[in-house]
Amino acid sequence: MQLSALSSKINRKKLYLTLSVIAGLCILGSVLWKGQQPAQETLKEIPAVRTTVIGGSDISQGYTYAGEVRGRYESQLAFQVNGKIIKRNIQLGSKVDAGDVLLQIDAKDVLQTVNNYSAQVDSAESQLQLAESNLKRYRELLEGGAISQSQYDQYVNAYKVAVAGVRQTQAQYTQGTNQLDYTLLKADKPGIVSGISAEIGQVVSAGQVIVTVVQDGEREVEISVPENRIEGLRKAEKIQVSFWALPEVTVTGKIREISPMADQTTRTFKVRVSLVNPPPEMKLGMTAAVAINDSTMQPTVNIPVAAVYQAEGNTPAVWVVTDGRVTLRSIQTGNYGKDNTIQVISGLQQGDRIVIAGVHKLTEGQQVSIGGDSL
Repeated sequence: MQLSALSSKINRKKLYLTLSVIAGLCILGSVLWKGQQPAQETLKEIPAVRTTVIGGSDISQGYTYAGEVRGRYESQLAFQVNGKIIKRNIQLGSKVDAGDVLLQIDAKDVLQTVNNYSAQVDSAESQLQLAESNLKRYRELLEGGAISQSQYDQYVNAYKVAVAGVRQTQAQYTQGTNQLDYTLLKADKPGIVSGISAEIGQVVSAGQVIVTVVQDGEREVEISVPENRIEGLRKAEKIQVSFWALPEVTVTGKIREISPMADQTTRTFKVRVSLVNPPPEMKLGMTAAVAINDSTMQPTVNIPVAAVYQAEGNTPAVWVVTDGRVTLRSIQTGNYGKDNTIQVISGLQQGDRIVIAGVHKLTEGQQVSIGGDSL
């Protein structure tokens, strides 16, 4: 009985010990599980972002201006008299030679003026013939002592007046014939008609530009430049000109002329760019793109537009990744490039890693996991 009771007591102790060990293991497992769960949850909260590393760039800051192929020498022609256009002998693109009649205005009124001057010349010449006859007659009377010297001097003066009257009317007649010739608008140099601003039936005034003729010879590109970029344009070391209609052609240009005064409407300055070895396919009026690059200016790099974050105050910025955390940095942007890229003038340095996707989901100092390639 005593052995049986002792055995039962030992078994109960073993059972209690076993249960205690099991309970301890459960508590320890629960503690360990609870200690690891926040780490897993924290790991899940770290977002993976697509990044890229800023590399070196040989691209200098520059600007591109739209321009038009023009002739170096252009003649803007106008009538020298008022009138109504009754005839037009040209079209846009017509090739003309010096002396060709381009347009004609109604000359009826001018012709009547010329006829009037012609009649005045005939009248003056008749008066001169009469004065000359009187002078000859009274000279003979003076020599015979029939008249005094003072009477003779009156006829001498009348003769001189008649001579001057003839000269005056002849000058008026010459002026009238010139006016008649001015009713014809003629080309002064050979070239190509690039502009016509009047039609048949339109009444035009003297000096009003009607036709523009581009003279044969050198071709160049005209661009309009804002005043804050004129000085940079003067210092430009490299100018490249391309053409919309000739995508495979790029030529070197140089600044020939900068207008000393801004246009009253656009407030920009007209700039003429001459071309070195222009392509034979280039035609008047073609659209050209003039790229101005200056190696003395700060190098730039192009980044995806999606990498730009619009900060407060509409200041462009990017998220820079440092030690696994993101920091917002302001940048200065330039021109838009190809493939949805934008030029960054300042704010980034070589080796900076920036976020290029999902920039609006990040916060300052947030921890991220990175990936991506170098620009």
